[in-house]
Amino acid sequence: MKRNKIIFYVATSLLSLLMLLSISMYVFNHEEMSGMFESFGYPSYIIYPYAGVKLLGLFAIWNPNFKVLKEWAYAGFFFAFILAFFAHFMVGDGEQMGALMAMVLLLASYYFSKKTK
Repeated sequence: MKRNKIIFYVATSLLSLLMLLSISMYVFNHEEMSGMFESFGYPSYIIYPYAGVKLLGLFAIWNPNFKVLKEWAYAGFFFAFILAFFAHFMVGDGEQMGALMAMVLLLASYYFSKKTK
């Protein structure tokens, strides 16, 4: 049981750091992110709402009181990481490994969150 909790906290912490890094890039390096989103074919006006949704998702994952919302947050991150992987892959910028790493951390966090109950 203790090993499962440690793995959960490590995976979720690393995932949170990765998400906070991407949120800070969206907020503090908006011009570069705007260019990247437009190269993917996405409108640049979704950058700030996307950063807010990522922050809310992290809050839901860490809060033990929101069980249904936590499931939705994990699902939202899952689809976001899949879309990010294929967006980077199709553009060919070589940045798809970040999305793959986030997916591995997300799956580990989800799996061990279920094992710690």
